[in-house]
Amino acid sequence: MSNKPTEDAKTPETTGHEWDGIQELNNPLPRWWLWTLYATIIWGIGYTIAYPAWPLISGTTRGVLNHSTRMEVAQDIEAHQNLNAGLVAQLNAADLSQIAPDADLHRYGVARGRSVFAAQCSQCHGSGAAGSPGYPNLLDNDWLWGGDLAEISYSVRHGIRNDTDEEARYSDMPAFKDILADDEIDAVAEYVFALTDADHDRTLAEAGATLFADNCAACHGEDARGDRDLGAPNLADAIWLYGGSRAALTQTISQSRFGVMPAWGQRLSEEDVRAVSIYVHALGGGE
Repeated sequence: MSNKPTEDAKTPETTGHEWDGIQELNNPLPRWWLWTLYATIIWGIGYTIAYPAWPLISGTTRGVLNHSTRMEVAQDIEAHQNLNAGLVAQLNAADLSQIAPDADLHRYGVARGRSVFAAQCSQCHGSGAAGSPGYPNLLDNDWLWGGDLAEISYSVRHGIRNDTDEEARYSDMPAFKDILADDEIDAVAEYVFALTDADHDRTLAEAGATLFADNCAACHGEDARGDRDLGAPNLADAIWLYGGSRAALTQTISQSRFGVMPAWGQRLSEEDVRAVSIYVHALGGGE
């Protein structure tokens, strides 16, 4: 027998449910709300029939319309590639150094290279290519291995100190903590510091100059201006990859540095390697 209470015409109908003296009214839903609910149910069923909807073991139901957003994206990409096919062919066949800065091919290379740089290079070199400690600034005119298009392209294609490309650029500074005493390292650091800062210990720098000539000049040069053939940096231009403070210089001399750059020729298409090389060269620091 139902526990639903008996109510007169003036008492609202309830469902018979009660919680702590609170009863649940049994008001009917508005007709418009019910018809809207029924319409959405019908629409939902129709959608799952027409479009991909239900997950399967290795995919989803395809729907009677065979619609695919991935297919649309693939078609857009193919259309874009077809549109630029002529420029891509020219880019791959061109001598990069002979592309005029005002040519359509150069503008295309810069635009494409900017996208490649943003996706692949900005994580280390920064979105503006200004670099950070350990990652070179590509806006200045200070290059370890050269800044013309041929050298930039080679660095991009083969990378630096990686173990995947036999033609990667390679330089290896020894950790002088195993060669020099601590006071000798301090002296060399003071000499290198003195090359670009007038506020230095002259006596200590003079002692460091002798140690520099004996241990460092073979790579960095007698004038400390570096050697691009060896990838040895210029120490006299106040541009520092890891910092030019006494502490940073002491750490570099003591422990060495060993930055690695991937061989992008193994990851990118030929046109992308060429395009990003053009972009980097056009940033302002290219030679």
